[in-house]
Amino acid sequence: MRTTGTSRRTVLAAGGGAAAALALAACGGSAGVTGGGDGKGGDGTPRSGGRLRAAFAGGGANETLDPHLTNLFADAARAKALFDKLAEFGSDMSPQPRLAERWEPNDGLDLWTVTLREAVWHDGTPVTAADVLYSYRRIADPDQAFRAKAALEPIDLDASEAPDDRTVVFRLKRPYAEFPNVMAAFGAYIVQDGAEDFTEPVGCGPFRFASFTPGESLLVTRFDDYWEGAAHLAELEFVIADEESARINALLGGQVEYAHELTPATARAHENGGQVQIVRLANSAMQGFVLKTDRPPFDDKRVREAFFLIADRQELIDGALSGAGEIGNDLFGKGYQYYADGIPQREQDLDRARALLREAGYDPDDGTGLTVTLDTSPVATGFVEAAEIFKSQAEQAGVTVEVKVGNAETYWADTLDGGMFSCTRSGTMPIESHISQRLLSDSPTNATQWRHADFDDLYRQAQATSDETERAALYERMQRRLHSEGGFLVWGFADWIVGAAGTVRGIAGDAPANTLDWARFDRVWLAEG
Repeated sequence: MRTTGTSRRTVLAAGGGAAAALALAACGGSAGVTGGGDGKGGDGTPRSGGRLRAAFAGGGANETLDPHLTNLFADAARAKALFDKLAEFGSDMSPQPRLAERWEPNDGLDLWTVTLREAVWHDGTPVTAADVLYSYRRIADPDQAFRAKAALEPIDLDASEAPDDRTVVFRLKRPYAEFPNVMAAFGAYIVQDGAEDFTEPVGCGPFRFASFTPGESLLVTRFDDYWEGAAHLAELEFVIADEESARINALLGGQVEYAHELTPATARAHENGGQVQIVRLANSAMQGFVLKTDRPPFDDKRVREAFFLIADRQELIDGALSGAGEIGNDLFGKGYQYYADGIPQREQDLDRARALLREAGYDPDDGTGLTVTLDTSPVATGFVEAAEIFKSQAEQAGVTVEVKVGNAETYWADTLDGGMFSCTRSGTMPIESHISQRLLSDSPTNATQWRHADFDDLYRQAQATSDETERAALYERMQRRLHSEGGFLVWGFADWIVGAAGTVRGIAGDAPANTLDWARFDRVWLAEG
């Protein structure tokens, strides 16, 4: 183990740049490439060997390598190194085969047959259908708090079966054309049949377990028999640096070669300095406002449309995200599969916004102007800044916005059902998942309180439609309805930003966070510095 106990974490908590770099140095090796490279590949030719050290924010001393308890980015990156899923989302959020070689539905879309590829666990035994069913039944255990549980809800696991070692037959509770999204769900990793102890996990991913100290470091080594081919790196070490300043200072000081989750301000400061690489993972997070459609004043769709027209989206990108993103069009999933990119981009139109507000009975000229409270919090980058910018924009339309800064620890719970108007964000997920989780009458996180039986029917119709072109047309109908009268004011899509040493090659810059090519350290290599 290359960690130094509690002293390292104490130093990191202080947030001091030099101290953090010194503390991280204890996590292994010298500042250069470690682990014994055995090749001399140039920038374009992968070089085998070496150790890459990657700094992430962590979860403290209670961290676990149980992949079904994945919650943080560090958890997901470690799970991806050690384990695999049946499928994973590509950069457009379409499901891509992983341990599942192929899948095939029946005509009714309520029975899916999955054929596994030939893959082995780190102990040399084959990955089987029994492993898959055990994993999914473990995730679905009602006594456990596994994040992927909700995604697996459509499966009747009692009726699902494994007719042979490489075949799983999933019986569903209802027709579900987007069932592959379940196999790619966040945290839906496959573990060995019967596995419960993950202190020294046996996985089937590109790296195998070497050592782990919760809250400090995980060391993994290349698994030569990985089904997709052996990783370029000989060793990969995940180190914990909770403060962003600690991560960038460790990268600048040579104590790590990869720093996850940097701020736009940090990226701007170092992007052209030549000392480190700044990689922007575009379209990684939706940014917007929630308008409660079930209560005044936003139960009037004219008011909602007026607010859509008040927003100067580029100003919000520039001011709240330091320009690190692109404008939105009041719809989730820009660039994703089924996104309705044929809908014209909404632009700021203050005259039309004022007219709509007057029609709805809000006219500042006769003393009936609209005043609303906008809930925000420092819970996410740019939230407080976005609220203040929109407040200024709304003044131009005669609307008074009172910004209320809430508790970061309770913000999401407070604004799910409370308030009328709030800042929001979302990570990557398929458009289907966004609709099912947030926009149906019984959705568990329906923050906009959008509940319409005819909209629910369109979703169910889409899931019972086998033809992808016809299904895409139904998704477009749903999105046109949301664009016209929904409750999400989506003003932008933020970049996710990572930093890397100049010797690091193979980072996919077109992979949003939590997609297949994000944190693909088995495809990264270290060029000679």
